[in-house]
Amino acid sequence: MKADFVFVDELASGIRWDAKYATWENFTGKPVDGYMANRVVGTRDLCAALERAREKAQSLGFGLLLWDGYRPQRAVDCFLRWSKLPEDGRTKSRHYPNIGRAEMFERGYVAAKSGHSRGSTVDLTLYDLSTGELAPMGGDHDLMDDISHHGAKEIGHVEARNRQNLLSIMEASGFSAYDYEWWHYTLQDEPYPDTYFDFPIA
Repeated sequence: MKADFVFVDELASGIRWDAKYATWENFTGKPVDGYMANRVVGTRDLCAALERAREKAQSLGFGLLLWDGYRPQRAVDCFLRWSKLPEDGRTKSRHYPNIGRAEMFERGYVAAKSGHSRGSTVDLTLYDLSTGELAPMGGDHDLMDDISHHGAKEIGHVEARNRQNLLSIMEASGFSAYDYEWWHYTLQDEPYPDTYFDFPIA
């Protein structure tokens, strides 16, 4: 691992994680190249900002759960190869019900050069500290659909409020949101804005 990169759980205490791309629970339907361990990696600057976000979330009765952080370039390349394979329908209804695989890239849900590969972008959600249950957000991680956009009209009041809570927490902690994905945030002052890393998570 690069010197400035760490496992997030070692520096940002009390944050849960479920590294989806290391599991069979992602839009490709199997573990993705470069994810050899179910851990989330990021820069030290990212971890410091996540610690601030955790404290702000806690004041509202929430904890943070991370789905992804640093993403090796080889994983992005794996996504590209997968997008060109014939549709098998295994993950379509859950992750991209209204578009084709190639449209994920055309519509901005997946990028050939991902901000995740720079080490200071995270996919995350909130969970209720009293129950441990994930906060309802009106759609799951990597649901590539209009309903996942910030400001989507099709979600209920509770879901909209939870998305706004996450947005407020993250922006107050130094992150910028991504318009098309309510779960996706990038550190504003990321230390490697032009570098795309490819070391595996192991």
